[in-house]
Amino acid sequence: MDEPLLPAWGASTLADLLPSLAAHLGVADAPATLDLPASRRYVLVLVDGLGLEVLQRSLAMAPYCASLFADAIRLTATVPSTTATSLTSLGTGLVPAEHGIVGYSFRDPFTEQVFNSLAWNTPTEAEQLQPHDTWFERLSLAGVSSHAVVPVRFDGSGLTRSALRGQVVSGLVSEDDEDDVVTRTVEASRAGDRSLVYVYERMLDHTGHAHGVDDPDWRAELIRVDGLLERLREELDDDVVLLVTGDHGMVDVPEERKIILEDHPVLGQGVDQVGGEGRFRQLYTTDPDAVAGRWAEFLGDRAWVRTREQALADGWFGGTPTEGVASRIGDVVVAMREDWAVMSLDLPGELALVGMHGSLTPAEMLVPLLVDDGTYEDEW
Repeated sequence: MDEPLLPAWGASTLADLLPSLAAHLGVADAPATLDLPASRRYVLVLVDGLGLEVLQRSLAMAPYCASLFADAIRLTATVPSTTATSLTSLGTGLVPAEHGIVGYSFRDPFTEQVFNSLAWNTPTEAEQLQPHDTWFERLSLAGVSSHAVVPVRFDGSGLTRSALRGQVVSGLVSEDDEDDVVTRTVEASRAGDRSLVYVYERMLDHTGHAHGVDDPDWRAELIRVDGLLERLREELDDDVVLLVTGDHGMVDVPEERKIILEDHPVLGQGVDQVGGEGRFRQLYTTDPDAVAGRWAEFLGDRAWVRTREQALADGWFGGTPTEGVASRIGDVVVAMREDWAVMSLDLPGELALVGMHGSLTPAEMLVPLLVDDGTYEDEW
């Protein structure tokens, strides 16, 4: 693959999903970009790490997903292809250059420190970093019942407030309690004349990071998720449309393909701060051209290396940044190709990862949108 796979902004990305649902649910001026079945009740399950390519390779062990796959809508994740950015685009309907949650870790313009957007280990409030309305807020204002079935510890977190605020949280005490997941989802779907329920399932991603997607543990987790989705469909009312998507795919990175930044002094030269993740590094520097040149020469065809200005001009982040967003993006961004990664000893938690994501390969960027309006039969 010579060129990175960029999102089809405004046409078929995660950012286009909620506006399309909102149009069916009666929200004024909501653009129905995606061709979705009309309903007054929807359940959207976000399976973290459910990439289109890895699912396609695994259909034999996921019969329910297989029954929907032929008619799946092909969506792209965000740049980078990572949870915090994708979820914020999903919730706001905005591209990263607009909403400003530009990666797994990036520079907070208010503190000028790199922070982790999943842990939200910055004193800056979520509403300050991401001030735009979410579609969940718009739905609630339009009288649509909007619930989130997520782990209770996520209620009120920085990322939840950034990406998903506006929902009534139906918090799960235990993610392993599938009876509770199904019961809460079905009950929430029946709340109000019009409803949208968002369900977050994270264990497929967790297993992929620990073991890789080419591993029996990952396949066992996919089988479990597939069974949960089928059970949920069976217990939802017939008029509820069930949608299933992912926030990114995943690539297994062998140990010999992990480049340790500190082992190569040329990579650290001129770099003041390092953000992002192994598959998509964001480098902060006062000399971006020189840093980009050194990284491009060292990595060669193992990465796409761009200065911030080049990446923005090429549409990586979706357009011209809104005020205060540009400085959050690395002065140099490095998207790894094939199954390479750049790791840092300063981030020891990343070193043990097998499955990774963040870059612009099809395996990471493409996610399915499976749609079950209650008329499908299991013919697999």
